[in-house]
Amino acid sequence: MRVVFGLVLVVGVALAGGAVMMAKKYIASYQNELARERQARQKVVPTVQVFVANRALRYGERLTKEDVRLVLWPQNAVPEGTFKKEDFLFPESTKDNRVVLRAMEKDEAIMAVKVTEPGEDAGITSQLERGMRAFAIKVDVASGVSGFLRPGDRVDVYWTGQVREAGERSRNDITRLIEAGVQLIAVDQSAGGDLEGTVIARTVTVAARPEQVAALAQAQTTGRLSLSLVGATDDTVADAIEVDQRSLLGLEAPKEVAVQEEDKVCTIRNRRGAEVIEIPIPCTN
Repeated sequence: MRVVFGLVLVVGVALAGGAVMMAKKYIASYQNELARERQARQKVVPTVQVFVANRALRYGERLTKEDVRLVLWPQNAVPEGTFKKEDFLFPESTKDNRVVLRAMEKDEAIMAVKVTEPGEDAGITSQLERGMRAFAIKVDVASGVSGFLRPGDRVDVYWTGQVREAGERSRNDITRLIEAGVQLIAVDQSAGGDLEGTVIARTVTVAARPEQVAALAQAQTTGRLSLSLVGATDDTVADAIEVDQRSLLGLEAPKEVAVQEEDKVCTIRNRRGAEVIEIPIPCTN
């Protein structure tokens, strides 16, 4: 009996030891595979932490710490100007927070171009880059692209007016492209890009260089301006464009008729009594 009990005990211990060894090998193998997979992921897509919007943010809102959160972002796809550290996004040296300049959706990266500097107002001046000026253009439902304009869009500006050409008494109506790809920074009194519905604007404000402002002011005074909306992904540059009535209708320009000068005849007159005699002589002039 004792011999049987001893054999059972030895077999049980052997089985238990074998089970423990198998479990250790399985756990070690699982941990190795997990570490290998993690290492492979890090090699394929290295990531960094960046701040994104925790909710939909609209123009003019104050940005708070509750509005953002940190997420892992592919390191090779981080947009330029994205905030990665909290003390850069919310400096302790300033009391006022940043203000949203461009509407952002949830999980969109917080970038420097989309918010103001700490304590800065979200007015028009904060959207003007160095060397740029704000200029207002009068528009209506036709010249303003039927109310589809939004801040941040780019437009081509056309001038229509009358030009008197040299040697002509009548004036010729022409339409000419005077500025291409001008950026809108406000529609009426709204500078946010989250306008709802169709807005028939009376004025739009564009960002332009001083020389462009002078050209637009002169054009607005002497003729009528019309705007043409540029596509969001269109990176082409429009060439010089000019259309007049003749080219629109396919008419040829009037030909100038050459006036042939008559030969001058110079004479001198001699009076002989009551008779006057004209004698031709060479003209000196």
